[in-house]
Amino acid sequence: MQRVFENKLSFKTMNNKKIVLPLVAVIVLLIAGVAYLAYNLNQEKQVNKDMQELAVLEKQEMENEYQQFADQYSEMKTRINNDSIINQLTREQERTKQLLEELRQTKANDAAEITRLKKELATVRAVLRSYVLQIDSLNQLNAELMDENNRVRSELEYTNQQNMALASSNMTLSEKVAIASQLNATNISLMPLNKRGKNNKTMKKARSLQVAFNIARNVTAANGTREIFIRVTNPMGEVLNGGGSFTYENRQLAYTMKRTIDYSGEETSITATWTVNETLPGGSYNVSIFADGNMIGSRNFTFEK
Repeated sequence: MQRVFENKLSFKTMNNKKIVLPLVAVIVLLIAGVAYLAYNLNQEKQVNKDMQELAVLEKQEMENEYQQFADQYSEMKTRINNDSIINQLTREQERTKQLLEELRQTKANDAAEITRLKKELATVRAVLRSYVLQIDSLNQLNAELMDENNRVRSELEYTNQQNMALASSNMTLSEKVAIASQLNATNISLMPLNKRGKNNKTMKKARSLQVAFNIARNVTAANGTREIFIRVTNPMGEVLNGGGSFTYENRQLAYTMKRTIDYSGEETSITATWTVNETLPGGSYNVSIFADGNMIGSRNFTFEK
């Protein structure tokens, strides 16, 4: 009886072992599976984190490129004077700024929008490059034109200098001819005459003033009628006025006496008398002779009162 009981107990124990061992194996497998899943989950989280960081960095890099391109458009507009191209650059710059703003409003994990804006960035880069090449070509052409303009300007300046030198030479020759043909008054005299027409030598009893002079011989001067203006000033610098005026150096001067002569190129003597209406003071008097718009002679005289 005892043996039968022991056999039953042994059989039961064996059955329990058969049940426990597979259960332990299952538990071990479950634990291993959970650990594996946890490891994979952590790995996936790390990968996702790394990808998110890369997406943020890529987005920031794209923003920097957009900003650089917008700045380049501003710089290019300062290098050209073509209004049409400047307007085109302005439009492309505004479009670049708009895309930059769209990128700033886009989340880094929005793959579809990031991809679109990346393609737009490539287009902006290509357009910018085409304008860089175009502007460089225009600037090179402008430089060549400027060199050509400088060359032409230098040649023109040289020609102008030659013309000015020739004109100056002609002007000098004309001036020499004009000076040579200018009349010249010589032997100028001023005499106060008394009531008998005699030289009184003082101003107290002077009833008239007589001016006499010669127009010197000049074969280069043109022959013909000449108006000779005589201007006498008293010690106070006042003109002894004869009631008329003439033009000298673009202004009107009063004259004391005027004579009209027919000049033939030979020496010509001229005498003119001015009537004294009041007592003249003693002192220094000046006589100036004018003809053809030039002063042809001048002399000072001093008289006692």
